[in-house]
Amino acid sequence: MTAGSRRRSHGPLLAALTALVVAVGCAAGGVGESGPQEPREPAPRQSTRPAAPASPQAETTRADGTTSVAEFKSDIADAVTIAERYWAAQFRASGQQFRPISRIVPYQREGEVSCAGQALPRNNAVYCSRGDFIAYDVNWSVSAFRQVGDAFVFYLLGHEYAHGIQVRLGLRADFTIQQELQADCMAGAYLGDSVRDGTLKLDAGDLDEFREGLLAVGDDPDQPWFAEGSHGTAEQRTDWFFRGYERSLDACNLR
Repeated sequence: MTAGSRRRSHGPLLAALTALVVAVGCAAGGVGESGPQEPREPAPRQSTRPAAPASPQAETTRADGTTSVAEFKSDIADAVTIAERYWAAQFRASGQQFRPISRIVPYQREGEVSCAGQALPRNNAVYCSRGDFIAYDVNWSVSAFRQVGDAFVFYLLGHEYAHGIQVRLGLRADFTIQQELQADCMAGAYLGDSVRDGTLKLDAGDLDEFREGLLAVGDDPDQPWFAEGSHGTAEQRTDWFFRGYERSLDACNLR
């Protein structure tokens, strides 16, 4: 997946994706009609599956040459910039003022960054409504980039950015799973619309990277759907992402 004229080709996907930890822990508070309310911050979620390589210098698994940390940083920057432009346009079209998420914070160690007094664990990516920032474990994210592909980086940032948009729009849910699947849909809409208007260009294999990455981020089979922190099964997350990707924001129950 490329922004502008920067293009590159993709090789085969990683076959043994089940070895990858992808624990996208999302904390999103609510906004009421009278202004921001005290956000409800679920505990950051961490997978119990085996960990992916912990270092950007770990063994790479892709054969297309797009595994450098410099390229990862470039993709992160592109994903943030395009998400800001996309949501600014959506807010402008509806007559509202858009406020970008304040900060994007990479971290390397457990407890290096906290959200509402809760230390963020490794192998995680989070939107923190209390400080209005996105934080991600950079070592884990680089490993995911290498094993799944660059398209997944755009999904990861798009999903967390969607939580910030939920707060700005005052979208609230009775269960965590509802806000998580909606954020998947919103990430899909941001990416699908950006492809359709030419802001992003799909490279060979990008749609497969979305599907393979979404399969890796589903809840464990024994996770109750109604439990705090539930994100949805792999099938549910894939379904909601592609609803947004194919049908834009109309599919995401924003009203």
